[in-house]
Amino acid sequence: MAEAEPQEENCENSIEMMEKCNKDLETLLEEMEKITVRAAWMTYGIVTIHTNPDLASSMKHLEDAFLRCKEQVGRKWQEVLKE
Repeated sequence: MAEAEPQEENCENSIEMMEKCNKDLETLLEEMEKITVRAAWMTYGIVTIHTNPDLASSMKHLEDAFLRCKEQVGRKWQEVLKE
């Protein structure tokens, strides 16, 4: 009977290791799915910009406006803190 216990422990260890491996694989698969979705959106964005060059200039204009606004808000916030 003493010999049966180590075999059972080995079997349980193997099952635990397989379950952990399955969880790790599921996690990796989820991460790959997220990366794939991001890559698809990036590709879509690139195709959109190349298809419509005006979009790139509009996006640049929006980015510049955002940065100016962010700078103004930062200045106003510093003034409020000084008061």
